[in-house]
Amino acid sequence: MVEKSGNILPAGPLMIEHRLIERMIAVIRKEAEHLEAGSELNTLFIKKAVDFIRTYADKCHHGKEEDILFKELLKKELSGEHFRMVNQLIAEHKYGRKTLKELEEAGDRYGKGDKKAKADALNGMKALAAFYPNHIEKEDKHFFLPCMDYFSREEKDNMLEEFRKFDAALIHGKYRAVVKQMEESRNV
Repeated sequence: MVEKSGNILPAGPLMIEHRLIERMIAVIRKEAEHLEAGSELNTLFIKKAVDFIRTYADKCHHGKEEDILFKELLKKELSGEHFRMVNQLIAEHKYGRKTLKELEEAGDRYGKGDKKAKADALNGMKALAAFYPNHIEKEDKHFFLPCMDYFSREEKDNMLEEFRKFDAALIHGKYRAVVKQMEESRNV
């Protein structure tokens, strides 16, 4: 996360974000255990979990990875292993999005009275709880730090600044979309 010189690596903020994602995944895993023990599906929990993963894990975290780090890496002459891993990580992000959408749809169906959707929601929660720890371990232990060697100090500093700008714009984009959706639902 920090070079020997004391400079922060772009991998640092990404790895810190992983810690919060892991905490949410632990909550999702615990909720799945409650469902398996016979609890009713909590659609508000599903909405909050989906919002967190969609906004924080996907748009914020995966957004920085795909739109900044991976984009810059693919401009470099990567080893075959690192090139394959970038493409594998992108495919895993797509899997995460698909699984999250299925969980959201199951929660919506359950909220509309489809009691069979509980099993689909449980499967979605279990899939996310299985997916994220492996994905995070792959990035933290086998990808982020070795890939930092492809960049000069100036490139790393520029990437950190791009991360900062990306994060600053994210919340404004999210809430512009919230207001737009609310305006459309109220014909404003």
